[in-house]
Amino acid sequence: MTSHQPAQCCTVGVKHEGKSTGEMKKIGDIETYFAYPKDKQTSTCILILTDVIGHAFVNAQLIADQFAASGYFVCMPDLFQGDPIPLNRPADYDLHKWLNGPPGHLPNTIDPIIEEVMKVLRGSEYGVKRFGAVGYCFGAKYVVRGLKEGRGVDVGYVAHPSFVEADELKVIKGPLSIAAAETDRLFPAEKRHESEEILKNTKQPYQVNLYSHVAHGFAIRANVEKKVNKFAKEQAFNQAVQWFDEHLKM
Repeated sequence: MTSHQPAQCCTVGVKHEGKSTGEMKKIGDIETYFAYPKDKQTSTCILILTDVIGHAFVNAQLIADQFAASGYFVCMPDLFQGDPIPLNRPADYDLHKWLNGPPGHLPNTIDPIIEEVMKVLRGSEYGVKRFGAVGYCFGAKYVVRGLKEGRGVDVGYVAHPSFVEADELKVIKGPLSIAAAETDRLFPAEKRHESEEILKNTKQPYQVNLYSHVAHGFAIRANVEKKVNKFAKEQAFNQAVQWFDEHLKM
């Protein structure tokens, strides 16, 4: 495994100030947050695969809006069928029970949701031609899985990943950028270095940026009143936009 399984640090953080400007719609039975660029183009889509807090978390919606303001059509589906984890669970919260179910939130339930959303987005209503995928923590695993040949993700970006298997990373067929925290027991230095070696062997374009003095979750749930957190969060977002501008835009 190139990152450890989710833990209690995946459920804690700070809710950010701001009002989201996108809209919630359904793709089949899947509630999905949409944010549109100024020109309303939908041929290039960024699919945001969230952490365990889910698609209704305002922090995630504000990030989706930022990607839209950067020129991308953005879709962020509910990966958990109405069963996300509320922010700031106590230390004894049983995350593994939530993962394993019932109902459970493992690849056998998550993959079909992503596949259905991408299928609809490729259709005549939206006409998406290329997909970038963004994954925070839990969602990072599914960005990496989506980069496997035939899965449909063209370019990936992940921040403080968890739950990623080495065998999943070894078979990616598209560019991948990683934003890592200096303090992260789910993606510590040895796992980061293991990932670097795997990425080198894939022959795909890759990038690994390490942000000092921040911890797991910094790119979406950090206390941005602290200057170092705010800087790292903003730079990690800019990292993603620059990566997609280079590798995704047609």
